[in-house]
Amino acid sequence: MLTAADIDAIERATLQAVAPEVVETMDGWLLPMDHGTVGRARSAVPLHHGGHSVDLLPAILARYAARGFEPRFRLPDLPTFQPWFDALAQRGWRREQPTLTMTGDVQRLLALPSGPAAELDSAPDAGWMAMFLGEGLDPTDGASRSRSLGRATGTLFASVREGGHTVACGAASFGHGWLGVHGMRTAAARRGQGLAGRVLHAMAAEAARRGLAGVFLQVDAGNLPALALYRRAGLSVAWPYAYWRPPLRG
Repeated sequence: MLTAADIDAIERATLQAVAPEVVETMDGWLLPMDHGTVGRARSAVPLHHGGHSVDLLPAILARYAARGFEPRFRLPDLPTFQPWFDALAQRGWRREQPTLTMTGDVQRLLALPSGPAAELDSAPDAGWMAMFLGEGLDPTDGASRSRSLGRATGTLFASVREGGHTVACGAASFGHGWLGVHGMRTAAARRGQGLAGRVLHAMAAEAARRGLAGVFLQVDAGNLPALALYRRAGLSVAWPYAYWRPPLRG
């Protein structure tokens, strides 16, 4: 079972990795603000899963407005947040993109079958970026994600390279006592061949070297192949969440 301190650390580590332009705090919340397209970098998120008074909602919205950013929320799908769901729905907000936060043990990742080790670099090279941005992202989204990566500090970029080409990649953050796994990608023609496991193994080896024991990631709730991989790696669902976005303009 995760403690309140674990939840706090995971949310802080998440924002360290996605590097919003601005992060403010308010009464048990982090308020990341960003003009880009990365949802985690621009959505207010609670630092614990106990009761949060919905009376705080207008103050959070006002803080975003004062800074000139569009507000969004990333809320756990838990009964304690039902008053927030109701208040946002009454304002016409939309619940979108169900996602799972998963956690596990670094040592379990080290038990994954591993071929030649994935390489870890302090900055993404052209091959890593091509792999990361090459599938299903429009140019605007790709540019936004690239800026977010460039602002992050302490992230290492994992690549599996074969024949001079990057065929799998991921990004690892090491902050607030956790290994964070982000940006996992595998070339379409190479899926199901253990490449993602090699990326996770390399990240875990570095985390163990740094003395970290826990790992977390966020994954789309409908991404069944990724969920199967992460469960084989010993990760389990810590909590589900979804994004809440304001009504469409016009």
